[in-house]
Amino acid sequence: MVYSANEQRYAEMRYRRCGKSGLLLPAISLGFWHNFSGGDPYERGRETVLCAFDAGITHFDFANNYGPPPGSAEIAFGRIFKNDLLPYRDEIIVASKAGYDMWPGPYGNWGSRKYLMASCEQSLKRLGLEYLDIFYHHRPDPETPLEETMGALADIVRQGKALYAGISNYDAAQTKQAAALLRTFGVPCLIHQTKYSMLHRVPEEGLLDTLGAEGIGCICFSPLAQGLLTGKYLNGTAPEGSRAAKGGFLTPAALTPELVRKLNALNGIAKEGGRTLSALAIQWLLRDSCVTSVLAGASSTAQLRENLAALSQPALSPDELARIEAALTE
Repeated sequence: MVYSANEQRYAEMRYRRCGKSGLLLPAISLGFWHNFSGGDPYERGRETVLCAFDAGITHFDFANNYGPPPGSAEIAFGRIFKNDLLPYRDEIIVASKAGYDMWPGPYGNWGSRKYLMASCEQSLKRLGLEYLDIFYHHRPDPETPLEETMGALADIVRQGKALYAGISNYDAAQTKQAAALLRTFGVPCLIHQTKYSMLHRVPEEGLLDTLGAEGIGCICFSPLAQGLLTGKYLNGTAPEGSRAAKGGFLTPAALTPELVRKLNALNGIAKEGGRTLSALAIQWLLRDSCVTSVLAGASSTAQLRENLAALSQPALSPDELARIEAALTE
């Protein structure tokens, strides 16, 4: 069946300005880390992507190594884009990144000009795009001069291979240095992608203030803390098929009694307000005007709709915010 986008797709979604730029991003964006691997059913991924676009999610986020195997997430989306979303290209923001291990040898990792230029070209081919809307350096490189890395990002923008430059996983001091360098190259830093959730608050230790001062947008990955803030783990065990049960970044060992107490306290606050725990977690991030968008992963339309429900809830009250803080710090 030929796809035709929902004509009311922009009616409910909220869009937030990305720093001091002219770009607006949806409050919730769709991320492809772990959820669109080479082993996942294509049709399920297609349904999720099209459901997202029909709901006003215009921003789709990748990295060259997303999968597994690396590159498979971009390939899957490239097929969906070609078959369904090509007529809507000018309504879509596609972002990708490079910085982690991608291919063997000395040129397939970190932040050299060689690696970034090659990675951008490869991502464009996998996605089937003429240009990326945002291209990020995925993590700081302790060996390559920052001037080289930021110079490569700037040249990728000037060559028309990306419209905007971004950085990810940089701390406050590194972000300030990167932004200053990009300005000297005439290409502002549009956005910073950082890990931020109720359970991981490192960005509050200077990064958010730096982004505000520099006029850089902030997009948060792992807003649900790898699924911990979805309600799956309230009894302290990892359900079969869950991310913790599969291992990797989240393991059953993370489910300590202290963490489970916090999760249940947060879930109680959410239920009293008529919310799910995941909606509470997303609303908590969006309370901060510095946050442009929350990058939610979803392996099904049901998960996606649960995340989107956060946008239809009343704003968190001062009392709820105080109770959340108490639950997190006790």
